[in-house]
Amino acid sequence: MKAIRCHGFGPVEGISLDDIPVPVAGPNQVVVTVKAAGVNFPDALMVEGKYQAKPGLPFTPGCEFAGIVSVSGPGVTHVKAGDPVMRSPL
Repeated sequence: MKAIRCHGFGPVEGISLDDIPVPVAGPNQVVVTVKAAGVNFPDALMVEGKYQAKPGLPFTPGCEFAGIVSVSGPGVTHVKAGDPVMRSPL
């Protein structure tokens, strides 16, 4: 699958489109097929290494998204494959 990735802190022009393995849902996790994603100022700060939290490298920027659950891992009971979901930092 394709993903926008940040491999080192710096200007947002340094991010790249990479081929990465399809994620696998672990315990209490879900895999979501993202249909829409917002990238905004906090994401730019994260890429530049200026945000209050620094994710481990490499990472995929994006604090908000909407999509469909594709796989639920063990222990997940509140959503199932096919459910629409969204995440917003607010």
